[in-house]
Amino acid sequence: MSRRRIATEEERALFEAVLRDASVLQAEKKKPAKKSAPAPVAKPVPPPRPRPSGVDGRTAERLRKGAVEPDARIDLHGLTESTAHRALTTFLRGAVARGARLTLVITGKGAKAETIEEWFAQSPRGVLKTMVPRWLAEPELARFVADVRSAHKRHGGGGALYVYLRKAAKPR
Repeated sequence: MSRRRIATEEERALFEAVLRDASVLQAEKKKPAKKSAPAPVAKPVPPPRPRPSGVDGRTAERLRKGAVEPDARIDLHGLTESTAHRALTTFLRGAVARGARLTLVITGKGAKAETIEEWFAQSPRGVLKTMVPRWLAEPELARFVADVRSAHKRHGGGGALYVYLRKAAKPR
C-alpha cells in the first residue's frame, strides 16, 4: 500500500480550523487566574490503631503452626445462611458456658464453578466464608470473641476459622 503525500483542500481547511481553535484555547489558558482565598489545610488523620487480639504471642505462634487442638468444633457446610447463623450463635454460647477457649468453625470455601458462566455469576468466596467473620464482629457474639484467625491447613485451612474465646468472668 502506498502512502498518500498530498492532503486534499478539504483536509487542509479542517486542519487549519482545528489549529485556529487550539490557539484560542491556549490564549485563554494564559490569562491570569483570579486569586481566591487559600483552601484550608486538612489535618492528617492518624491511622487506626490495631485492636488488641486477646491472644499472646506464644499462643498466636502455636495457632499459626496448628499446634493447638480446638476445644470444640462446628461444621456449617451445607447450611443455609439463617440456619448457620443460629447454629453458630448457639454453639459459641455453649462453648463459652463449657469454658472452651479455642473453637474451630468450618465454613467451607464455597462452591466451585463448573463453567465460565457460573464463575461470573457466583461470588469469588462462599456465602458462609464471607458472613461468619461479620457475624463474629456483631455485638451479640463479639463479647465472647477474643480473636479470629484462618485455621491451619491440618484443621481446614482457608475453609475454616479459629475463634479464640475470651476467658469467662469468674463468679463472685
